[in-house]
Amino acid sequence: MELNDDANIDTSQIDDERGSGGGGGFGGLPIGGGGLTGIIITVVIALVGGYFGINQLGGGSGDSTQSGDNTTLSQECSQSDALKQLDCRNVLYVNSIQAYWTDELPQSFGDKYKPAKTVFFSNAVRTGCGNADSGTGPFYCPSDDRVYIDLTFYKLLADQLGAPGEFAQPYVLAHEYGHHIQDLVGTEAKMRRDQERNPSQANKLSVKLELQADCYAGVWAKGATGTTDSSGKKIFKSITAQDIQEGLDTAAKIGDDTLQQRSGGTINPAEFTHGTSAQRQQWFANGYKSGNPKACDTFATGAV
Repeated sequence: MELNDDANIDTSQIDDERGSGGGGGFGGLPIGGGGLTGIIITVVIALVGGYFGINQLGGGSGDSTQSGDNTTLSQECSQSDALKQLDCRNVLYVNSIQAYWTDELPQSFGDKYKPAKTVFFSNAVRTGCGNADSGTGPFYCPSDDRVYIDLTFYKLLADQLGAPGEFAQPYVLAHEYGHHIQDLVGTEAKMRRDQERNPSQANKLSVKLELQADCYAGVWAKGATGTTDSSGKKIFKSITAQDIQEGLDTAAKIGDDTLQQRSGGTINPAEFTHGTSAQRQQWFANGYKSGNPKACDTFATGAV
């Protein structure tokens, strides 16, 4: 994967709240001591139910978000060596994902794309879906149309879950923006209504929603090299087969079955909310191979 050094990094698509949530690191995780081992165990357990998803948290009203200060981020990402910085690379990933859907959503679904900001936070954040901390993991909040991520998550993803590839990062973001697409076209709202009508199917419906977001991430990956900044410069110079394999490897590390095993428990399909490792790989691959959002209908009979 090679980003274009000449591409404009549009930090206006980010709300940088890292200065408002306390110090860095894993200080916001909901643990009671225990050092690094305690952190790892808690996070792995939290992953089973929370990471890489759409999250209503405490069911906030949508008017409780914080606002950040992008001054430092904007200055950092305007430097000649900006792409050496983790946060600036992630800004450019967001730029590419939103550029892709700005063009694709009207073509595939007939709906105009509504931009969604990504919030960078440290430790804790107040959202339209309720309060969250780093232990919640990356998530999308439909109440305020924002993606939330503590960038220290990537270190945990690499060091503790075994997904160190650089492409794991845009995969995470593209998955969360997949939830934004579901929100815009009404899939998420319909799924919630179906869950209320049929609570016994709630987890299965959640799995379908998450796998569709994985598929949308694959669709973006297929079209990423065609995305451009506001001046028409390509954002990516290349995405290789190795990059796509890194995306697949990441999907394998975050399946419900794999995470349940890592947490020391037995595999219990009744508790799945995101899909197995094999399913997550399959649907990311389906999206990438087809390059067509219409091929991501995980809700079709027999699709999952």
